[in-house]
Amino acid sequence: MGLWNGEEPAKQGGTESERTADGPVRSVGGPARGVGERETLPARDASAAEADPPTDTGGTPSRHAPAPRPAADPAPPTDPHPTGDPAPPGAPRLPDGRQPSDAPTATDGPSLPRDDARQAQPQALEQPQPQPQAQAQAQPHAQSQPQMTAESQPRGEWRSSAWQPPSAVEQELYDAKTRGDWARYVTALAHTPLFVADSRERVDAHPDTVVFTPYRDPRTRTDCLAVYTEGMLPAPAEDPVFHSGSLGWYARVWGPKDPPWLAVNPGSPCEAYFPTTPSHRAVWQQHADRAAATDAPPHPQLRALIVGGPLRGPVAHGLACGALLSVNNAELWNAMAYHGGGYTAERDRLSEWWGITSRADWQRTLELLLRAEMTSPVWEFTLGIRRSLALDFAGAVDVDHWRQVAERALWHNAAEAAEPRITPDGVTVAQPRSDAEVRSQVAGVRRLIGRITRYEARFRADGLLADGRFVRSVEAWDYGRASCMARWGLGARYCTLSEAEQAVLRAGRLSQANYRSWADFSAAYILGRCLHFDEEEFGDWYEEMVAAHRLLMSDPGSPWRNLPWK
Repeated sequence: MGLWNGEEPAKQGGTESERTADGPVRSVGGPARGVGERETLPARDASAAEADPPTDTGGTPSRHAPAPRPAADPAPPTDPHPTGDPAPPGAPRLPDGRQPSDAPTATDGPSLPRDDARQAQPQALEQPQPQPQAQAQAQPHAQSQPQMTAESQPRGEWRSSAWQPPSAVEQELYDAKTRGDWARYVTALAHTPLFVADSRERVDAHPDTVVFTPYRDPRTRTDCLAVYTEGMLPAPAEDPVFHSGSLGWYARVWGPKDPPWLAVNPGSPCEAYFPTTPSHRAVWQQHADRAAATDAPPHPQLRALIVGGPLRGPVAHGLACGALLSVNNAELWNAMAYHGGGYTAERDRLSEWWGITSRADWQRTLELLLRAEMTSPVWEFTLGIRRSLALDFAGAVDVDHWRQVAERALWHNAAEAAEPRITPDGVTVAQPRSDAEVRSQVAGVRRLIGRITRYEARFRADGLLADGRFVRSVEAWDYGRASCMARWGLGARYCTLSEAEQAVLRAGRLSQANYRSWADFSAAYILGRCLHFDEEEFGDWYEEMVAAHRLLMSDPGSPWRNLPWK
């Protein structure tokens, strides 16, 4: 690593797919991070959806797309439950194969609204008083005027002490449901992506379309479309895959032939069923508009799975090596069973930022990151000179001395390259370089040393580096991205969960072997990122990492505060 031959290779995969403002990660209910709103799923003219009230579709999938070209409707997605049970597409299951709704659970949920006339001014959705099953069946299901009601406690066997919501989102939904505060419930939905299952074969054939495939719900006795919040998704599998969209997107694209009910997290204690009439969808849109207007500017968020994601152990450590990216993108840092922004969004992310369009591309890129071969060898050569000097002199390295030694090393390497060498394979042909070429390399390294020292001075001022400390290597930038690349590949179905986990473990081990602490790792990662992107502007590329670093180093729930480095 210490001897660089002076040749600057072409940059490979120079982007890191972490800036959602510039990347393909799509907005799911508010402005995309750093830019204006960008919808996750293909939009279509919503005016057609307002023409008639929903009708029973008989389970026929409905297709949502801008329809850039005529095409026959594809076959319905493969039934993920071929046993004939009434589970919605993509429904998560318990370890013994049951649905969550098969376990001891209350079935009162948000009780189904009674049959009333369509209202002119929709408000928050109502939860009528729970009815006995026989009485409920006698009531026809249609639109009711949404109103606010007094708080009511849910009936049944579910209690907060018996069920741990996977993340803060599901906790908020459960709390709102328990209190009967449906305005708060819908507001929470407006701030989070909602995932819907689709057939992978169909999506691969028609990637610009989304099909709504309803299921027959025994409680509504009608078709429902099941959607899930992120913490309720099953582990990624070959089929089905999931799309994500904002509540506002669902409100706009819903058509007259789409299901009459939207089922949120069906079969769980935080489930809810909402009518999908035009007036009810107007309520969704109002909440979505308010969410977009009140959302704070993009900022780092530390989000975790309390259930379903590792919080301790080697896998958690490997995932925490990618936490600067996860926090910056407000993603669940410990979601090993990663879906990201949905199947097509993750494929777009890898294609647009990394040029990855196949499993082979993903494997090749991941291996380069794990071997730390995507960081510039010039950076490693330059930092390696200082690292050697620090070991020799057991102290701080003078910048001028660093430059002089780096210059001598470059001239020495150029002289060696000009001499033929005898190897087991024979005589290696000499590759002499002109003096002008070497002088240019020397000037480049001298400038690089200046950049590194100025970044490190700023790091110390901002609390990223302790006084007297320096960055020994920027390989952390590759290891952190490798941890994330493993999950991105899983979300795009370029690998299995087991393969992704092994890559995360490897990234964690390499990070531990080459760095001394989370702070040491973080400073190295941020320096690599800034040398590539920031150009000493100390702009967003720098500031957002400082914010993520501070959050990870200070938040009591941070993996960096709870996981020992070694």
